[in-house]
Amino acid sequence: MSVIITIMQPILRLMQLLCENHNRELQNFLRCQNNKNNYNLVCETLQFLDCICGSTTGGLGLLGLYINEKNVGLINQTVESLTEYCQGPCHENQNCIATHECNGIDIIIALILNDINPLGKKRMDLVLELKNNASKLLLAIMESRHDSENAERILYNMRPKELVEVIKKAYLQGEVEVPEPDEEKEGEEEHSASPRNVGHNIYILAHQLARHNKELQAMLKPGGTYGEGDEALEYYAKHTAQIEIVRLDRTMEQIVFPVPNICEFLTSESKLRVYYATERDEQGSKINDFFLRAEDLFNEMIWQKKLRAQPVLYWCSRNMSFWSSISFNLAVLMNLLVAFFYPLEGVRGGTLEPHLSALLWTAMLVSLAIVIALPQPHGIRAFIASTILRLIFSVGLEPTLFLLGAFNLCNKIIFLMSFVGNRGTFTRGYKAMIMDVEFLYHVIYLIICSLGVFVHVFFYSLLLFDLVYREETLLNVIKSVTRNGRSIVLTAVLALILVYLFSIVGYIFFQNDFILTVDRIPNKTQESGGSMVGEFLSAGTCRKESGENCSSEAVFEVVHTPPPALVIEDKERTCDSLLMCIVTVLSHGLRSGGGVGDVLRKPSKEEPLFAARVIYDLLFFFMVIIIVLNLIFGVIIDTFADLRSEKQKKEEVLKTTCFICGKEEGGLERDKFDNKTVTFEEHIKVEHNMWHYLFFIVLVKVKDSTEYTGPESYVAEMIGEHNLDWFPRMRAMSLVSSDAEGEQNEIRSLQEKLESTMKLVSNLSGQLTELKEQ
Repeated sequence: MSVIITIMQPILRLMQLLCENHNRELQNFLRCQNNKNNYNLVCETLQFLDCICGSTTGGLGLLGLYINEKNVGLINQTVESLTEYCQGPCHENQNCIATHECNGIDIIIALILNDINPLGKKRMDLVLELKNNASKLLLAIMESRHDSENAERILYNMRPKELVEVIKKAYLQGEVEVPEPDEEKEGEEEHSASPRNVGHNIYILAHQLARHNKELQAMLKPGGTYGEGDEALEYYAKHTAQIEIVRLDRTMEQIVFPVPNICEFLTSESKLRVYYATERDEQGSKINDFFLRAEDLFNEMIWQKKLRAQPVLYWCSRNMSFWSSISFNLAVLMNLLVAFFYPLEGVRGGTLEPHLSALLWTAMLVSLAIVIALPQPHGIRAFIASTILRLIFSVGLEPTLFLLGAFNLCNKIIFLMSFVGNRGTFTRGYKAMIMDVEFLYHVIYLIICSLGVFVHVFFYSLLLFDLVYREETLLNVIKSVTRNGRSIVLTAVLALILVYLFSIVGYIFFQNDFILTVDRIPNKTQESGGSMVGEFLSAGTCRKESGENCSSEAVFEVVHTPPPALVIEDKERTCDSLLMCIVTVLSHGLRSGGGVGDVLRKPSKEEPLFAARVIYDLLFFFMVIIIVLNLIFGVIIDTFADLRSEKQKKEEVLKTTCFICGKEEGGLERDKFDNKTVTFEEHIKVEHNMWHYLFFIVLVKVKDSTEYTGPESYVAEMIGEHNLDWFPRMRAMSLVSSDAEGEQNEIRSLQEKLESTMKLVSNLSGQLTELKEQ
């Protein structure tokens, strides 16, 4: 090429950089300088592309003869400059390119549809880059437009079948040449000119054009007019998303974009957690909470991508729910064994009769064979049960419990690894790790497992509280107490104050009435109880190394030695001191159905304080038993009812309300969705899919800012300002268009009625004139 032509490449690059970041003033300046002599550099650039591609010499079929390794860089630069002129959008520059008298649009279409040979046989990477830039230019020409003029201009000389064939061809070529998504770098996945990415850009172009061409729309559906190449269309449809955004002028715009590869690493558990746990704000919208969770979800995607490079940790994290189920089932099993057979010395190994032992061995082997042949849950449970029974009668119950506890401990360690691996807990820093309540819960669970194995089997009973964590209904039962905990505590304090006052009155006036019948513990029961407690304490706390006497007799003496002043009679005075009076009223008064009067001495009517005692008993019954205790029960019951109604309302909202715009399926909104254009299910799945909005936020994060389209720049700026006005609130483009169509139909029907009325009036006036003439 001559120097006059090659010098154009840095000039075009300069003009591209002048318009970088969608500089509207310089975009308009290149088109019109507002001087005496104006030079439309946009049209001049398009004409330069027209000339360098050789279209002035004849047909576009010979395009490949004019594009070679020497000038393909200049052609690419020209196309990139034209793209930058239009993005933002700049509608005036778009119209200049689309309506110019030269066939620049046809050149751009030909660059996409035609095989550029012989360059394509030597340097396919250069051809792919050129096709990629050409598709971006056509998208820029249609960017943020609410009319169909430019799209129809592009479709005028483009056969839909050829466009679809180019998409399928790029996909098939990418199957051989493109590396797996895991091997790609995050920053390169959006702008690399690989065959599959080029095909994806052309697919998005076809998707945008299909809104104005029903034939193309049918061809893009897998299994449509042409059944071949459905795999390519299914792949691109799966990895393409669309959203609706609101611009600064409050107009709505649809964006179609490729889903970043890193979004494939978003786990289904995280989706469910966000879907059900996202809270509504004061306006009833979930957008604010969802936007705050987006950063954590993006970090989780990055961590999950790194996790795939560690096969062992990834395998553990993938089966996290399986490890959790094993832990709970083992906890239930161990507690059943402890409950039925404690003390453990009762079941020794080797005590089973020979024919029963043979039966157990047979059951274990048969269940093992079934598990190997048909690994079904019932067969696995039968094998586990027979194996545990065999262990119990072979080595004894205590060693079996130890083995089960050790296995549960190892399983919980694996679960904790999978939990950390799935959430990426360690990557968020120690502060976030300590503040993670769920992580701390599992650490405490692990500690309890260790205590059960190495200290005493009674610690296994605490593991059953995992049922509360697993079942939301039981969690609501706990919340019914904790949610209004302050009210319950204050009411309990009021009850304590009343008990204190009644204790003072009882101590002053009815001290002799506080005589309770007591039952003595027989000596034989004392010895058996003492031996059990002594065994537990000696197993858990006594240390022979310290020189202490750790025998069960010594522990029994410490625990059960009666005090010297123990009352021998069957009745005791329990109000000789105010403290004992308070304890008696608190213990017996609150637990008796009729109050403290049920346990006090029954007075005679001849006593002078008989009337005062009746009033004392009745006041305690009504004020403490009837009013205060029922207040506490009422708060708990009402809270539980509120939690249940909140849960039902939340489920109803999830079923009938759009997550993004908040429009409801029922009520006044139902009529709007019951139309021919869109249903509520299509609306939440296609138009306002919550995960598509997350994918677009991720796209803005991973994409190079210099490669942003106009809508992407706008959303990136809004995200940087934490401004959520770009989310549609109570709006949808399909409903707006249907409303406009409805208004047009009403106006049209009114016009028809008006015309018919005018005709009728004219006929009546003509008849009236005829009658007057007669």
